[in-house]
Amino acid sequence: MKSQARFDRYDCSGGCPVEAALEQISGKWKGLVLYHLINRTLRFSELKRRLGTVTQRSLTKQLRELESDGLVHREVFAVVPPKVEYRLTEKGQKLRPVLEALQVWGRENAL
Repeated sequence: MKSQARFDRYDCSGGCPVEAALEQISGKWKGLVLYHLINRTLRFSELKRRLGTVTQRSLTKQLRELESDGLVHREVFAVVPPKVEYRLTEKGQKLRPVLEALQVWGRENAL
């Protein structure tokens, strides 16, 4: 019961901050998109290639949601063929320690 007491001090009556955070980064591909954008700006095709099995439709949807939540910036260049680049916003960059911690945890606890 000692560990339960540790969590009792977190009051979510006004809305749970953990839930709010997870709502913005939940999605099959969002975590990986954010992770790949930590240190670089990537074009759509580069992101798709790094994610492997993601469909174009699914990646587009996830990127739009991340953009809507202010985590990713989308820049369109008026060239032929169209060029679109994605990078993390300042808000998105604040997820760096969280994503790095998840990477360490995943490495230590991989099945």
